[in-house]
Amino acid sequence: MYLGDLIMAILNTLILVVCVLVSVAFLTLLERKV
Repeated sequence: MYLGDLIMAILNTLILVVCVLVSVAFLTLLERKV
């Protein structure tokens, strides 16, 4: 496994985690406003 592939895999995982966290935070804020 090349270093570039490993870095891309880590970046994709980080992006996925960030998207999930943003979605959860957004839903939490929406529920608080309602």
